[in-house]
Amino acid sequence: MSWIDICGTEDIPLRGARTLKTALGCVAVFRTAKDEVFAASNTCPHKGGPLSEGIVHGQSVTCPLHNWVFDLNTGQAQGEDGSIATFPVRVEAGRVLIDAAKLLARSAA
Repeated sequence: MSWIDICGTEDIPLRGARTLKTALGCVAVFRTAKDEVFAASNTCPHKGGPLSEGIVHGQSVTCPLHNWVFDLNTGQAQGEDGSIATFPVRVEAGRVLIDAAKLLARSAA
């Protein structure tokens, strides 16, 4: 894996997200109430809703447009036929790192 530093954990709102713009599209980086950090596609496959503007609850995010709920571990929609891409992240010394190799392998958004 090729880890790159993208921000500090405090740069992501608690129970919120920020968007990482890449050449291949936007990735949402989420922070849960328990300070867990996840990264996933920012686009809901149902109607294209911006997941970074959704509600983060537990280890899930709810799309702001039509309430689809996605597991941030797997990307799978709960009770729906759909999923979003997820990306490996880790936190070191208060900094959020994402696997750049996975970003490069991602199809265009």
